[in-house]
Amino acid sequence: MNVYNEIVNGLRFKKLHMTLIDPASQGVEKAVFIAQKAEKAGTDFFMIGGSTKIDSRLMDKTITEIKKTTDKRVIIFPGSSEMISKNADAIYYMMLMNSLNHDFIIGHQVRSSILLKKMDIETISMGYLIFEPGMTVGRVGSARLIERDDENSALAYALTAEMFGFKLLYLESGSGSPTHVGENVIKRIKSEINIPVIVGGGIRDYDAASSILNAGADIIVTGTVIEKSDNVYSALKEIIGAI
Repeated sequence: MNVYNEIVNGLRFKKLHMTLIDPASQGVEKAVFIAQKAEKAGTDFFMIGGSTKIDSRLMDKTITEIKKTTDKRVIIFPGSSEMISKNADAIYYMMLMNSLNHDFIIGHQVRSSILLKKMDIETISMGYLIFEPGMTVGRVGSARLIERDDENSALAYALTAEMFGFKLLYLESGSGSPTHVGENVIKRIKSEINIPVIVGGGIRDYDAASSILNAGADIIVTGTVIEKSDNVYSALKEIIGAI
């Protein structure tokens, strides 16, 4: 079974949690430690990548070592066409839809397509939207930020993503964001589209996770909170407990 089908089948029974590990934020040994604690806490998938420049060698090493310690599927969350590894189970083939930079809309995708085809890695098409405050990913991605409670703009993008045929939609307020995407935005989008909705950024505790899930998010992603936590297992266990 491919990774996308595993996601869809998993959503038949419950909401899902994905752990984002940025290879640029810590060494490989710490990344493996985080992965081990996240699996113990109950995460469903791992996302490897980030918004800063990471080369394929670091991606390869991080993914290889993580996969030695877990059977959970590993999905690349690319910030550029260089963030590719044959060792991953899949890659989000994503469009930063509200970017002002051609590279993040279609450029990186075109540059990586031939290599991805040769690698025979599963590509999961995804529409990616960045909301205020955007943080590093908003700046690096030259995003025209969507206000966190702007239902109409968010819905217009979401419908466009579905009409393009994207398999997933990701709503992001930025790693380390002090706030998350507004619940009203999530509710509005979920009332109008049928593809799974992922929400990331600003999810630090049970209450934030619970409010996002109750608004209709299918999948939540956490990253920064575990990078900065003194107890990765406890921090994630609390958040995953909302599911």
